[in-house]
Amino acid sequence: MTPPSEGTSGASGSASGEPEAARSDNGEKAEVTPAADKPEQKVSTTAAQETGGAPTAAEPPNLPAEPGTAPEPVVIGERQGMFGSSLGNDTSGYGGLESPILFPAAAVRPYGSYFDEVADALERGLGDGDDTTYGDAVQRVVVDRGELTLHVAREALPAVARALRDDPALRFEVCTGVSGVHYPQETGRELHAVYHLLSITHGSRRIRLEVSCPDDDRHIPSIVATYPSADWHERETWDMFGIEFDGHPSLTRILMPDDWPGHPQRKDYPLGGIPVEYKGATVPPPDQRRSYS
Repeated sequence: MTPPSEGTSGASGSASGEPEAARSDNGEKAEVTPAADKPEQKVSTTAAQETGGAPTAAEPPNLPAEPGTAPEPVVIGERQGMFGSSLGNDTSGYGGLESPILFPAAAVRPYGSYFDEVADALERGLGDGDDTTYGDAVQRVVVDRGELTLHVAREALPAVARALRDDPALRFEVCTGVSGVHYPQETGRELHAVYHLLSITHGSRRIRLEVSCPDDDRHIPSIVATYPSADWHERETWDMFGIEFDGHPSLTRILMPDDWPGHPQRKDYPLGGIPVEYKGATVPPPDQRRSYS
């Protein structure tokens, strides 16, 4: 059998089993580094904690606000341990961890996507025939992870909701839910109500309204008159967090019994030691049941 001539190689490389060096256009050998010998890209522990892993070109860093397009995130506190427990009952073994609690900062123009269009239309809508102006109503605009949040003064919430629903350039026809949040460390604005709005007319655009109130004055205007679907959501937010929605047609408990003490999703609600049985729970006859109309 005739051996292969010089410069000819089999499909699997040289006779020794080692990969042959690649040749450049001028015929000179170019050194090839095997994939296994390539230096491994490493990410520091701090960067991994901040970004949720090593970012790639197609995957932006998982930060509250992307650097370069908005101010740096605002540090509002510090979390200790793996789960943030402050009662000395963290049994995870990570009680010594300390990490900052970051909130996204106010966004700067341009916001990107359809967000500038929504902000401009809302500013025009509030200026037409309404005493509430955009500057008075919107306290802060946050663009974070591709989502728009308008922080609205509580007294301006009904006017903002009407403008978002009725203005032809906005047409956010659906309120998909109301969420409650309790931030004990935010003095003067401990309780937050968050409204999620959807525009079917404009191709499923979504925005979020966030309204805050102090713990010693837990009152936020109801938007049930504008978005009837918020009825039971506001009841649940009151039931779990204690926010009183002024003007709601029937602000009663929806998950817990009527005589249940406290609001279970507040951060100061005790964990454990709560009887699981509903006290004196009964099903009344149909003619004695509570009316929701």
